[in-house]
Amino acid sequence: MIEFGTGGWRAIIGDGFIRENIQRVAAALARCMVREGCAEKGIVVGYDRRFLSREACIWFAEVMAGEGVRVYFVNLSCPTPQIMFTVKHLRLQYGAMVTASHNPAIYNGIKLFTFGGRDAAEEITAPIQEAANALDAAEIRTVPFEDALRQGCIELIDPRDDYLDSILAQIDTAAIRSRRLRVVLDPMFGVSLTGLMTILYTTRCDVDVINDRHDAFFGRHLPAPTPETLVDLQQAVKEHCANVGIATDGDADRLGIIDEKGRYVSANQVLVLLYAYLLEYKGWRGPAVRNIATTHLLDRVAAAYDQPCYEVPVGFKHISAAMDQYNALIGGESSGGLTVRGHISGKDGLYAASLLVEMLAVTGKPLSQLLQDLNDRYGELHTAEFDWALTEESKERIHKLIMEEKRLPAFRQPIQRVSYRDGCKVYFENAWVIVRFSGTEARIRIFAEDDTIHHAKTLVGIMADFVGLPFDA
Repeated sequence: MIEFGTGGWRAIIGDGFIRENIQRVAAALARCMVREGCAEKGIVVGYDRRFLSREACIWFAEVMAGEGVRVYFVNLSCPTPQIMFTVKHLRLQYGAMVTASHNPAIYNGIKLFTFGGRDAAEEITAPIQEAANALDAAEIRTVPFEDALRQGCIELIDPRDDYLDSILAQIDTAAIRSRRLRVVLDPMFGVSLTGLMTILYTTRCDVDVINDRHDAFFGRHLPAPTPETLVDLQQAVKEHCANVGIATDGDADRLGIIDEKGRYVSANQVLVLLYAYLLEYKGWRGPAVRNIATTHLLDRVAAAYDQPCYEVPVGFKHISAAMDQYNALIGGESSGGLTVRGHISGKDGLYAASLLVEMLAVTGKPLSQLLQDLNDRYGELHTAEFDWALTEESKERIHKLIMEEKRLPAFRQPIQRVSYRDGCKVYFENAWVIVRFSGTEARIRIFAEDDTIHHAKTLVGIMADFVGLPFDA
């Protein structure tokens, strides 16, 4: 069955991610567009470097053409945020990207976007999912790709320059040029290299690159920028005496950072640093938005400038919606995605990387010093994150225990409140712990935040033991 989660539809290649299901999703979306009267306006589609991504994008486009929808086909693998930008730039109602983002190499999938370049909300994906699962493959109309090109139903486009120019227009290129920063890039075998190289060379940075070849297995690592996957980047930053190391996930909507000392900077820290930079150095004002598993240090920075910080469920579509609702300045999540007011509504690793390089140039401080300044001013909070694979049986057992019976372990500190908005989150005076099921994989995750990493891991351990998961910090 086709099932959309927090980041679109994702499935194992050759199992759920097969030609027939890809065509079902395309047909369901195409018929929705016909009903809404936007088929002639068209849809932009793109793909990343994963196995079968280009082929899947072609199958998707052939169905769109067969169902009477005009298709703008981005003819080179590209970042997901470039497709989101193009939806916004061309004022289209829909866009689609063939990617499984940061998931393991055996996965692929499709992300859908709506007007303004935002992640499709559940009220959009739910009826598409239902219609796709009900479709008989024999009912689906297609036009062969080459025929559709000749007929003008599919048009090849390259929106890269418009996308990169939009980023360059939003950052202080003069400040970056004046610093001659040295940057090491790790695209993690994904699609960010050309874009980031263009931005950094335009701003006169010296650039070294690792892991840039096309490898559908992502070097046999998870294509997500984590401490475990960025060991090579840490070493490269030290070897090249670089100011910063920048990594992006497989489809370049998430960011990973290494400081000048070769130390991993968490996504939580990057988000808070950039928010503080926008407030203090650029003089911008506005609330912040974070998901339910992201650091509360963001709340402290917001409060220092008399701004609220809004908490939403996991899934960037919720962050985008809240940013629009509250005219927020920044929105982000602990997994490395963020966006800033005035850019696209979705997360963008290239834009975030560019803004971080601007921050280093404007402040004139090394990243490690900026982090120390942040801790000195707002205090330290440390986050621990662990996840486990689940069977259906264990998932049902834990869901019943936590979400239905609403039972909790005996914690060592008083509970202030409990939220079941997205998983189960327990709030303490200056700490929290959450247990929730992944929206993209058969996994369960426990996050906790406290004043030390030891205390945060203790909270994870208490919750893991209570729900019957093995835990060894």
